[in-house]
Amino acid sequence: MPRIIPAAALAACLMPAPALADDITDALNAAIAAYEAGDIQDALEETAYATQLLNDLKSEGLEAFLPEPLPGWTREVSEEAAQGLGFMGGGSSAEADYTGPDGRFTIVMVADNPMVGAMAGLLGNATIMATMGRIERINGESFLNADNELSGLIDGRVLIQASGAPVEVMAEHLKQVDFEALAELGG
Repeated sequence: MPRIIPAAALAACLMPAPALADDITDALNAAIAAYEAGDIQDALEETAYATQLLNDLKSEGLEAFLPEPLPGWTREVSEEAAQGLGFMGGGSSAEADYTGPDGRFTIVMVADNPMVGAMAGLLGNATIMATMGRIERINGESFLNADNELSGLIDGRVLIQASGAPVEVMAEHLKQVDFEALAELGG
């Protein structure tokens, strides 16, 4: 049996029930049909499209972890960030700008991207982090404070960066993030 069929079946089983009859299922079915017809190029294109759609779904899930603005602050979620990271090797991302009495800052979250994996050696090692800046603890997670930009790695696969405002302000917003649930995203 071709390997794509079990992968497609597994992907279909993991989809939430309302999403089963959607573009993702259509793309996976089209990939299987193209493969069975011997049209490898079309099968690859349909698989790539399904992957993009799945990453978009995952980005929507990631977006839910962007903290709500604190009193006196507003939040604007970027629509472009949720488009996925196909040009950077895949994965998903979410981004929001926060504006308030202490200025403006941005929080970016990137999950399951090869570039994030490459940073795990730096942000996953407290000794190395300490040589690059100050370590800040937010709800038990280590964040690198380098030039007033916070960078943290959750579960070795979700990068969170906050920049643009005083560290204390950004840290107060980040305290709202459920890091344990974030680590389980898409897993």
